[in-house]
Amino acid sequence: MTLSRRKFFSIAGATAATTLAASPLEGLLARAAFGQTTPTTTGYGSLITIPGAPLALPNGFQYREISRTGNLMADGFPVPSNHDGMAAFQGPRGTTILICNHEIGGTGTTGKVQVPSDLAYDPACRGGTTTLVIDSNRQLIKQFASLGGTIRNCAGGPTPWGSWITSEENVDIPGSGRLQYHGYNFEVPANATGPVKAVPLKAMGRFNHEAIAVDPATGIVYQTEDTGDSLLYRFIPNIPGKLVEGGRLQALRIGYTSSSAGSVNTATGFNVGQTWTNISWVDIPNPDPTTDNVRVQGRNLGAARFARGEGIWYGNGEIYFCCTSGGPGSRGQVFRYTPATNTLELFVQSPSATTLRAPDNICVAPLNGDLILCEDGASPNFIRGVTPDGKLYDLARNTLNGSEWAGACFSPDGKTMFVNMQSPGITFAIWGPWETRI
Repeated sequence: MTLSRRKFFSIAGATAATTLAASPLEGLLARAAFGQTTPTTTGYGSLITIPGAPLALPNGFQYREISRTGNLMADGFPVPSNHDGMAAFQGPRGTTILICNHEIGGTGTTGKVQVPSDLAYDPACRGGTTTLVIDSNRQLIKQFASLGGTIRNCAGGPTPWGSWITSEENVDIPGSGRLQYHGYNFEVPANATGPVKAVPLKAMGRFNHEAIAVDPATGIVYQTEDTGDSLLYRFIPNIPGKLVEGGRLQALRIGYTSSSAGSVNTATGFNVGQTWTNISWVDIPNPDPTTDNVRVQGRNLGAARFARGEGIWYGNGEIYFCCTSGGPGSRGQVFRYTPATNTLELFVQSPSATTLRAPDNICVAPLNGDLILCEDGASPNFIRGVTPDGKLYDLARNTLNGSEWAGACFSPDGKTMFVNMQSPGITFAIWGPWETRI
């Protein structure tokens, strides 16, 4: 079904307003502001380890392996490796469409996302996306390559107009087999039935992209950058819903004046509950440089620094984003930006490695409003939840190996969570009593 951009924005806004009645971290913020320790809860109960199973889940939850690296796809090629960011879309006849990133670097044919060379962005490069069609019984109908010729497609994000933005966490230049500059976003329609032509969205910036989130009320796209001194960006499109038509790239500033000594570094020195109301946005003079200096341009104009911006998600009129190595001990932070009030808040700083470590991809569970955090730290890696009243809990644990979790997202009806284990490259469907958290 084809919907206008206006209708997409309206549907997305109404859905967020009805399913996310409370900010997932408001309770945590309130408690931390009064000096109390970060609260925890058992969530859905203790995680149960089953011999031979690749993950541990609470009682009552089930999982199914949907796809694995090396399986044969409908296009005749094997499923690529390095599963990362992902989103779910409503498909026809009760199906769910998943678009999955494959964070594959370098050049060559081994493990490559295979698409016709005339559709690939840089034919020698191995990264890209695959599309999976899942039936109502959580069974894979088909999988196929949907974009190729890119490098290290890390995360990205869904749009309210029915597409996936896939992002390169790489700024390679032509040479050593590469024909193009890298470091761009690309768009993949959810209704694509085969590979689409990879068109770089150059006005959105050339840098180590991590993820994006779209404010459906305005069409503005917020972007994270995975470097130790990254910035938080927003892209104001010339035409909402048509990113290929260009726009303005900006970076967030905190309390900057012409006489300021420098930009604010949010990585250390702040407590949970810190709120910045003196936010402004600076235009990036050259969003598409041949050198990796977009963040330097922003920092020279006072843009704030973040410690490895990672996953970002829109929910309830707010933008949540993770900084994997921010906070004490570099264990991770979660920020919230509210576009309506132009304010930024530090919501979470990991109090200990056993509670939360290296939050990366992020999403919001539709049925209960919980924030879902995928860890990318030292083994063991968990999927953590944060309840609407601010209590942290364990949702799943990788019992197979030390790989990160990535790409957590929910089916349109909210009953199934899809998530990736990056190595050896597995996509899981997880379902259970989402409404009956303890």
